[in-house]
Amino acid sequence: MSALTLTPRALYEEVAELLRQRIFQRELEPGSWIDEMKLAEEYGISRTPLREALKVLAAEGLVTMKVRRGAYVTEVSEQDLADVYHLLALLESDAAGVVAARATAAQLDDLKMLHTELEAAARPGHVDRELFFAINERFHMRLLAIANNRWRDQMVADLRKVMKLNRHNSLLKSGRIGESINEHRAILAALLDHDAPTAMQRMHEHFANGLKAAN
Repeated sequence: MSALTLTPRALYEEVAELLRQRIFQRELEPGSWIDEMKLAEEYGISRTPLREALKVLAAEGLVTMKVRRGAYVTEVSEQDLADVYHLLALLESDAAGVVAARATAAQLDDLKMLHTELEAAARPGHVDRELFFAINERFHMRLLAIANNRWRDQMVADLRKVMKLNRHNSLLKSGRIGESINEHRAILAALLDHDAPTAMQRMHEHFANGLKAAN
């Protein structure tokens, strides 16, 4: 197999992103051993930048390093998932409250546009699950950007990476797409009404329901 051409950015960062996407796309399954020699050969690199990349992914929770056994794609337990959703519910409901209280009309229009795209991706009989997931994430990240707290943004970004390890379970549950759309409608309505307490409550419920679907 020919070596991939990597961009001039820090080599280990590029390798980390390549591996991150392979994990999210299930090319590297949860619990699977990561063959460092094979990957180094595939990417045409030494094992040093590969190991640095694995350290990055380990810090994000996507990879687990085992003594004398190497690196493995992290398996997310039910408790792990419950902990991640609990923290996301706290952080993102707080952000929803800030947005409801402070967002400008233009910022709310951004969220309305993303919600319209989300509705289109979830049309009965024409559901595009991958597109739905991508737009859903864009909606949440835009809401966080409007709330404008970089420390919260970083925590949420790391938690969402772990959540993605289990995302297919929640997406495949019958009826979950429709439920999620209804929850988003309720969140958006509260945001447009500038009703911070209700926006926070609806966002918290959204994550509680997401956790139920993920188990």
